[in-house]
Amino acid sequence: MYKTILVTLDGTPTDRAIIEHIKLLAKLAGSRVVLLHVADGWAARTYGPDAVSQEITEDKAYLQSVKEELQLKDIPVEAEMAYGDPPREITKWVEQKHCDLVAMSTHGHRFLADLFLGTTASRVQHNVSVPVLLLRAK
Repeated sequence: MYKTILVTLDGTPTDRAIIEHIKLLAKLAGSRVVLLHVADGWAARTYGPDAVSQEITEDKAYLQSVKEELQLKDIPVEAEMAYGDPPREITKWVEQKHCDLVAMSTHGHRFLADLFLGTTASRVQHNVSVPVLLLRAK
């Protein structure tokens, strides 16, 4: 059903909703999981993969810990960092990794910025040709 699932992580507690769901789904479907975090701070947007900051160091450690958590469940998994605009990078990684499902947790915010800019989830939904699974974090 889903050979490769792209799971976007933002490094906040809302990630737990999608991580727990994907553990079950990946096992049932025999899927490979690609974990993706998009660093979008000033350093990341300016220097890309050459950026060095405490935040990026912490993001990489977080990705590694989630990767290990899935490996303990015998789920084939890889962890990737991207740099820049999250919706654009997520869309690019869906194509590069030949993903057939994107899985994301959402915050459920209704901020004014969401009205003008659109949420990452909404922008991704409109830019990919594969299903997008959205789980609202509690």
